[in-house]
Amino acid sequence: MSIVTVQLGQCGNQVGQELFEVISNDANDTQRKVYSECSSERFFNETANRELVARSVLIDMEPKVISQSIAKTGKSGKWRYGDRSHFSQKQGSGNNWANGYCVHGPRHEEVVMDIVRREVEHCDCLAGIVAMMSVAGGTGSGVGTYVTQCLRDTYPNSFILNHLTWPYGTGEVIVQNYNSVLTLSHLYQLSDAILVHENDTVHKICAQLMNIKHISFRDVNKVIAHQLGSVLQPALTGDSHGIYNRNPIGIDWQVRAPSLQPEGTERTGSHRRPGFNTSLANLLILRGKDVNDAEISGFQHPSLYTPWLPADEAFSMWKTPVPFNKYEKSAILVSNSQTLLRPLDNMVGKAWNMFASRAYIHQYTKFGISEEDFLDSFTSLEQVISSYSQL
Repeated sequence: MSIVTVQLGQCGNQVGQELFEVISNDANDTQRKVYSECSSERFFNETANRELVARSVLIDMEPKVISQSIAKTGKSGKWRYGDRSHFSQKQGSGNNWANGYCVHGPRHEEVVMDIVRREVEHCDCLAGIVAMMSVAGGTGSGVGTYVTQCLRDTYPNSFILNHLTWPYGTGEVIVQNYNSVLTLSHLYQLSDAILVHENDTVHKICAQLMNIKHISFRDVNKVIAHQLGSVLQPALTGDSHGIYNRNPIGIDWQVRAPSLQPEGTERTGSHRRPGFNTSLANLLILRGKDVNDAEISGFQHPSLYTPWLPADEAFSMWKTPVPFNKYEKSAILVSNSQTLLRPLDNMVGKAWNMFASRAYIHQYTKFGISEEDFLDSFTSLEQVISSYSQL
């Protein structure tokens, strides 16, 4: 089964390119034929000349990043993007979500969805769609949200995963909190799963674990791509009987985000210490040497999970003896937990303070986003914050 990736905006296209580079290197580096074939089928089309062409659509309202990506991958000789798999214009969205969502998205919907449709038709069997974008800018967040809405309408039964890059807390764009609130509130209703990487957290990895002195956006993107590749590359599920998982993004979360506590249940989580990170579901992925001997009982402890969901239902594990990206052993945890509560609460609070003073609101209303739209978005995310807080 195959994944179609939709790269949106500058961030989505740069992270997407790094992701395909990681996947290509990983598949070619291994001697395991079945693993390599499964990876190639998942992420690439193979031409008659045995060229690997990424199952990806590149979208940006400015041409620079897309042109750079196409030129770079074309020179590598390992893989490339399709000749007709990209779309760009000469004017960006000006870091304005409303401009991307209300103007550029509808204006270019037909041509963008035609490109996606061609890519989907190249798949023998579609496992799902991964949309990659930032939540802070205009094209990635605004056009990205509109395209996700179109994908949901066009492929109602397909699994849609949105991979989001969360902006630095110190600020990259003055209206990034508005853009983030509008993006997240809409995607919460549209996506089957949302996978988030925080720039601040990845920056710390670059500085403290990799000892990079002068950290660039490319360094950050490489770490994100490595982690995302580790999630999406082939692995064996508990009931796979030695056959690689054919639905790589259909992660079996019990719920996308928690509902409020079911009526008639008692909270028994008072033993948790303040600040404890409670989870709804965790997926542990182990790769490389000695995966069958790994001690995983700590990840299954009931105290990690909400008391109204049995831990044995909340924890899943995938594994493969094939090393990933030249690491002898590697592990990654995908967690539906309270981790994002603090940054989400901070972002909503900052956006609300700006909204209360009507700062920059006119830049959104002139493109068709009303104050009621903002209030609906705030309400939606405050409900998410409340629900996760009560785990």
